[in-house]
Amino acid sequence: MLDQTAKPSVTVYLPDPLVRLFPGAERRVEVPASTVGDIFNELNLRWPGMRDRLADSRPRIRRHINVFVNGERATLTTRLVAGGEVYVLTAMSGG
Repeated sequence: MLDQTAKPSVTVYLPDPLVRLFPGAERRVEVPASTVGDIFNELNLRWPGMRDRLADSRPRIRRHINVFVNGERATLTTRLVAGGEVYVLTAMSGG
């Protein structure tokens, strides 16, 4: 019988500036998650404090962070499918 509560596994790609802040963090991780918010929660379990770097207290993805799911801009409630790819990027600034 299939476990209906199992979350799909997705591949998450994290930016170097974020990975450098968390010893042991990797740029590419496999995460069981149904939404982008679930990803942030799972990352926070592995590396405490990471969720706070990615989302604010409203909760929303922080303004300087961009998340793309299979090439489309995402929010915390964006649904995921097994085998999907999620890219977390830091915004560029300057002149």
